Amino acid sequence: MRVLIDGLDLSGKTTLTAALAAELEARGRTVVEHRGFLAVRHPARRLLKKLPLVRQPDSTLVTTAYLTAGYVLDSLLVRTRRAEPAGTVLIQDGYVDRTVAFGMAGGPYLAAVLALRWPRVFAPFDVAVYLHAPADARRARLGVRETPDAVDIRGVEDGEFAATFTAMLTRGMGRRHRKLLVFDTSAHSPEEMATAIADALLGTRATAVLPLSALRELERAA
Repeated sequence: MRVLIDGLDLSGKTTLTAALAAELEARGRTVVEHRGFLAVRHPARRLLKKLPLVRQPDSTLVTTAYLTAGYVLDSLLVRTRRAEPAGTVLIQDGYVDRTVAFGMAGGPYLAAVLALRWPRVFAPFDVAVYLHAPADARRARLGVRETPDAVDIRGVEDGEFAATFTAMLTRGMGRRHRKLLVFDTSAHSPEEMATAIADALLGTRATAVLPLSALRELERAA
């Protein structure tokens, strides 16, 4: 089984990944935390690493290269391999979803537009989790980040950029996943969200029902 955690930078992806791993391990699952392409041997990985990913929102070249040589190929490679062993859950911290969202928020670039038109070209996840937090909450987190990059700063200071990014996830790339959850991380603790995600993934009854933020509220808050 595979879980994707994605969303705006400074929304708490890494923190939630750790909390979800702990929750799933407590339920007897083997957890693999992962970033980057899913394919073990991706022929374009080394070449793509030479491109400045931090500039992706401002570059049609970087966006196109990652979407085509990167994630389209990754999807083909993943579909030909076996799924994770029974009882194993792969937690993916960021994937093509954010690449498309950045390509639309910073562009729009043609490759990102086409990806939104046909999102099922890319590898799906059993559960996808999109995270968001109000600008004030992300600004506070930015203040304590040791080495913020240009994308971190832009996501906080440029409200239109952040709103477009979130909309492209929830209205576009989320369509290909089997289950989709959206959380405002300023309203829920990592442990609460991890419990809800594990319940959704494993098909167990939730111990508490968490209110998921409405899409329009997410976009207004960005």
